[in-house]
Amino acid sequence: METIDIKVLPLLFSFLLLTVPIYLSHVFKIGFIRSLLYSVVRMAVQLFLIGIFLKYLFRLNNPYANIAWLVVMILVAVFSAIRNSSLKAGKVLVPAFVSFTIVTLAIVLYLNGVIIRMKNIFDARYLIVLGGMLLGSSLRGNIIGISSFYKNIRKDSKRFLYILSLGATRHEAVLPFLRESVQLAVRPTLASMATMGIVALPGMMTGVIMGGASPEVAIKYQIMIML
Repeated sequence: METIDIKVLPLLFSFLLLTVPIYLSHVFKIGFIRSLLYSVVRMAVQLFLIGIFLKYLFRLNNPYANIAWLVVMILVAVFSAIRNSSLKAGKVLVPAFVSFTIVTLAIVLYLNGVIIRMKNIFDARYLIVLGGMLLGSSLRGNIIGISSFYKNIRKDSKRFLYILSLGATRHEAVLPFLRESVQLAVRPTLASMATMGIVALPGMMTGVIMGGASPEVAIKYQIMIML
């Protein structure tokens, strides 16, 4: 079973769905029409260019090129997380990039080598796709966690200083704020996992099924990527 291709003209008709939010924004004077159109156009152009690039990258399937592109994806994700957390890149860019890179590469290579048991663990179709799924699913949680952590410390700085004055180490003083931010970060993921398959079919499962695989295989891949 092959995936049904979507022609260009029918695809353009899908943009007609934007008339509803645009109309509502105009009627209720919400004021996001310009940002909506900008985001949609940027999304379409980016996906079109990335689709062309990935076509040749998958065809080349060079391990070094695959890893290099995954690193670029990680770098973009780090910049996005920092920007949306209202932080200065100079202070957190390097540690965030190193931690993102180590964790993403370790998980993807573990999935490819141990779980899927691929002969070539650097295969572009799996390394880049799984890496993108991991980055995409974790980005929202990272933004929530990082922004809430720094926001709570600034907001409740007296509490932080008071804990330090009692003789606690910096690690011990930070721990309550870290605990709160982690709880906020994982809450959307836990809610999504609890309703997955009943409320909505997730991206990995949908893609595998539309690619021609059986639902049983798709479920295995989705469980793997969620864990």
